[in-house]
Parts: sequence; C-alpha cells; structure tokens
Amino acid sequence: MFDISSTDRATEFFIFDIYIAVLKIKHTASKFNSTQELFHSYTDWDSVIREFEIIGKANKYLPRDNLFEKDKTKVVDFRNYITHAYFGIDPDRVWNIINNNLDEILDSVIKLIENIDSDLKHELIDSFIEDNKYLDFVVKELEKLKR
Repeated sequence: MFDISSTDRATEFFIFDIYIAVLKIKHTASKFNSTQELFHSYTDWDSVIREFEIIGKANKYLPRDNLFEKDKTKVVDFRNYITHAYFGIDPDRVWNIINNNLDEILDSVIKLIENIDSDLKHELIDSFIEDNKYLDFVVKELEKLKR
C-alpha cells in the first residue's frame, strides 16, 4: 500500500491539478443552461463538486507569495464549504462561482504556469497530456500551453 502525502509533490503539480480541475468544471458546466439543470444531473453535479474540492485542496499547497494568494482564502473556504456541507450545498452559489469566478482563477493559474521553468513546464505538460489523453478538451488546452 502506498502512502504518498500531498506534500511529497512539487508545487508545479498542484498548479496543473488546479488548471485541469478548472477545465473539467468549465467543460461539464457548459452542457447546462441553468443551476437546476446541472444540479439535477447527479453525475455532472458530483463531478463539478469533486473538481472544486481538488482546486481548494491543491491551492493549500501553493506558496504564499504566488499570484493566487489573493484568492486563496476564498477558494479554500469554498472547498471547505462544499466538503462539509454534504447535502446542503447551495447550487446557486456553485453556479455563480462557475459563471463569475472560474475564468479569473483560470487566468491566475495560467500566469503561474507561464512562470514555470520552460523545460519543466514542457515535461509536466507532456505528463499531464498522457494522464488525460482520454479527455480531448484537456489535451487541447494543455497543447496550447506549450506555445
């Protein structure tokens, strides 16, 4: 049995975890026109909630002096809210964040990725492409980061 704690991973991995989680949320939510449509598709709803949990947890491992810091408390607080609210999660709050805050988070993460050493960045992109090869929309966005 493996015991690999989150702290064994390099910060750059967490940055890419957030990036991919945001892409997955945006892709999933794009299939719906309203909060209720998303909420009533339990597999899509659960997927979105899980990806928000990943964003919040990964964000806790980013250095305090990064571009994401100004949003850190808000992101982590939201992760704690959805992790512990269980069946009491407000779908309108989730929908609002998807539509009004996710692009800002994505922009911040892209800036962090752009600041990663070029060789390491390309190595990580290739690794994440391999890990997500079944998700065309993720691969497409990761390929854009190579340019």
